[in-house]
Amino acid sequence: MPLDLSRAEARRLALAAQGFSNRSKAATPLAVRRLIERLGVVQIDSVNALVRSHYLPLFSRLGDYPMDWLDLQAWSSGRQRSLFEYWGHEASLLPMQLYPLLRWRMRRAAAGQGIYKEMAQFGREQQPLIRQVLQCVREQGALGAGSLSKRAERAGPWWDWSAEKHALEWLFAAGEVTVAGRRGFERLYDLPERVLPHRILEQAEPDEAAAQRQLLLHAAAALGVASEQDLRDYFRLDAADTRLRLAELAEAGELQAVRVEGWRQTAWCRGEPKVPRGLKPTALLSPFDSLIWARERTERLFDFRYRLEIYTPAHKRVYGYYVLPFMHDGQLVARVDLRAERAKGVLAVHAVHEEEMGLSETALLELAGQLRALANWLGLQHVQLNCRKAEGQRLNALLQTGTV
Repeated sequence: MPLDLSRAEARRLALAAQGFSNRSKAATPLAVRRLIERLGVVQIDSVNALVRSHYLPLFSRLGDYPMDWLDLQAWSSGRQRSLFEYWGHEASLLPMQLYPLLRWRMRRAAAGQGIYKEMAQFGREQQPLIRQVLQCVREQGALGAGSLSKRAERAGPWWDWSAEKHALEWLFAAGEVTVAGRRGFERLYDLPERVLPHRILEQAEPDEAAAQRQLLLHAAAALGVASEQDLRDYFRLDAADTRLRLAELAEAGELQAVRVEGWRQTAWCRGEPKVPRGLKPTALLSPFDSLIWARERTERLFDFRYRLEIYTPAHKRVYGYYVLPFMHDGQLVARVDLRAERAKGVLAVHAVHEEEMGLSETALLELAGQLRALANWLGLQHVQLNCRKAEGQRLNALLQTGTV
């Protein structure tokens, strides 16, 4: 019979699996590497209203750390490089050891499967251009799309890519080029054999089924407790593949079925769940943090409905443009609309929205401390409250007293 878990137990399992702790130790480069290996995937996003999103999950779990540590592990050319870019959960940074587990996805992409229809069509119709672009990469080394474009005018948004950019992205999806580094936020593409360790490229590649099982097991470990949909979404696997692999893993005893209070779906754990006690982390969370990126799962675990409003017209926004959930004692208790005004040296707090349970004085004090720590980490001198709501004024009073 499946084991029974309360919602609180499921939440603590998820927090522990995601690398949250009642932190006390200082961050180290090794801690950064181990955390990303534990998560398996860190989503990349271009929005820079506060800081690029891939830096934030590490800050949420480890506290203050130099962003260069992540840059070196993601884009250096030396032995410190331990990550690669690919389509994991959207555009992502992933531990190097997962590269062989995604080769099947690259082959499918080359065959026009598992990618956008427009990209698949481009791959079918533009092979001469694709091969020409690949030859340029072979001859010239790491290149950005701007170096190859023959367009006289500058490209617009992402859907206005040049043909050469489309070719590079097709080659990237197919695994024929990889990201060697970034210039600003622009990808620089090169051949995998000039970027990735030979031991990774020469490693025996598992077949599709075995690779998918390993990805599901990694997702199960990173999520702690998860529905089939949660497991599938973590590395963006197909529904049909996931159902088959999940049945195989359950039959082999590698995944354990459990029941979670309030969940309609069967849940799964990797082995018998060991629920941690006394786990009550406090953190500000990126909108793209793997703890909350699956919005329906976030509602099941935290009773917290969260939607990104970046692309919502300003007059229709409910909470703000770039809103970070605030977690206190392992519960999501508020939302904070933040902006880094770098020219002014200011972390601007445009809005504070408390949840129905309210912000206790302790939670408010912790939030003030988190905002101070975030500002320091970003090299900003001041936290500026622009929120006229009662909770914003209470928070401002704490910040002005200098007690945090």
